[in-house]
Amino acid sequence: MGWLTDSITDWVKQLFIDAIMASFATMFAEVNNQVQDIAVQVGTTPAGWNAGVFAMIRALSETVVLPIAGMILTFVLCYELITLIIEKNNLSDFDTFNIFKWILKTFVAVFILTNTFNIVIGVFDLAQQAVNQSAGLISGSLGLGSDAMTDIIRASLEAMGVGELLGLFFEVQIVRLCMLIMSVIIMIIVWGRMLEIYLTVSVAPIPFATMANREWGQIGNNYLKSLFALAFQGFLIMVCVAIYAVLVSGIAVSDNMHAIIWSIAGMTALLSFILLKTGGIARSLFHAH
Repeated sequence: MGWLTDSITDWVKQLFIDAIMASFATMFAEVNNQVQDIAVQVGTTPAGWNAGVFAMIRALSETVVLPIAGMILTFVLCYELITLIIEKNNLSDFDTFNIFKWILKTFVAVFILTNTFNIVIGVFDLAQQAVNQSAGLISGSLGLGSDAMTDIIRASLEAMGVGELLGLFFEVQIVRLCMLIMSVIIMIIVWGRMLEIYLTVSVAPIPFATMANREWGQIGNNYLKSLFALAFQGFLIMVCVAIYAVLVSGIAVSDNMHAIIWSIAGMTALLSFILLKTGGIARSLFHAH
């Protein structure tokens, strides 16, 4: 009867090994795909991310927000003219050159306002060059699930007993579920950034209309800082993903399978946390409020 017991034990053991290896393969594929998907999402311009939404945002900006910005610009230019006239001894020392200065400011302000959308998209195109170059470095940097790694994991599993394999199987399932939740959180962060870009771009003419005046221009200056922060947040996200890819691919495969799966889960949780911080880091770098 001993041979029968050994056969059943070996069959159950092999069943758990195959199930664990399948779970490992799925988990590694999910990590690889997650890194590549983040690189693709962040490396896409606002126009390329969703052409329909981008066209709607542009139409709203040019047909709804732009007329309001025109009225604000009219007020700001009138305020600027009054300021230029009375800034020297309340009209007792009036310089006619101020009129030409005001005309020049008006021309520049109107030109900027009518080309607001092109300027805004130009900011994101500038940042996109850095993002795309970093995406090229990240591509292929994650090597989880290679044949050598799989062979080492299988050899480690072969040395385990049935009870330990059973515990490891449930442990892998729990970690996979946690990583699935963290993957959803990461994609919400990435998509949320793009939606924030669309919202910010949609009202661009209003802050741009304030830039003709020194006092009111603080609104436009802060908007530009926020715009650059949003644009280069994508680069910070790519840096985080690059660090994550290097750390995960550098995990040493040992006999402790528990350390491997929890290390990957911990690094994914760390990636989720730091991605939440990239927006604040970008704003602090550009001193945007």
